[in-house]
Amino acid sequence: MPQFNPKMVLFDLDGTLIDSVPDLHRAVNMMQRELGLPERAEADVRNWVGNGIEPLVDRALTNTLAGGADRELFARAFEIFKPAYAETNGKYSRIFPGVQEGLDHVRSLGLSMACVTNKATAFTLPLLEETGLLAQFETVIAGDTLPMKKPDPAPLCYAAGWFRVRPRESLMIGDSISDVKAARAAGFSIICMSYGYNHGEDIRNYNPDVVIDSMAEFAGLIG
Repeated sequence: MPQFNPKMVLFDLDGTLIDSVPDLHRAVNMMQRELGLPERAEADVRNWVGNGIEPLVDRALTNTLAGGADRELFARAFEIFKPAYAETNGKYSRIFPGVQEGLDHVRSLGLSMACVTNKATAFTLPLLEETGLLAQFETVIAGDTLPMKKPDPAPLCYAAGWFRVRPRESLMIGDSISDVKAARAAGFSIICMSYGYNHGEDIRNYNPDVVIDSMAEFAGLIG
């Protein structure tokens, strides 16, 4: 395996640090019930997450990854989903095994650390707070911090500018094709977690630099 020697490490949130599907699944079904629509299975929600809550709502309404719900129905559903998710956010999520060990290792090296997610600030900060991870990061770049989200490289480039490091000194930790595309476009190295949210596809198909099963493996990768 390659050895990484970054000055900055960025972490995706959902599917990388935290399994937030139980929260999202409950919120989706609260929305569906209020609309008089069938409830959705947690396994399906797990395949639909990863691009922000707008696509999730669209996919839940249509019961497909492609989405394409009626715009009037979507607008109504989205306004129902937001308070439902605010109610469930962080209540049923769990930190993936090995995450704390990985964060502790990166901190022990004195590296800059940030969370970069497509989740809106209003949901990101409470989730990090609820799970005890907020204090781990020097800054948090959420899905509405900038006009662009991953897979656009802008959030990663913004973080590099914030910490005043160069792309070649930067490492992204993620779980999805959006993370890989953003990292490649920004000139970052990218480690992906095997357990994350990638719409049912093996993340190895998208050629990140390394795929690992646990952040406990950081000790042998990041120095």
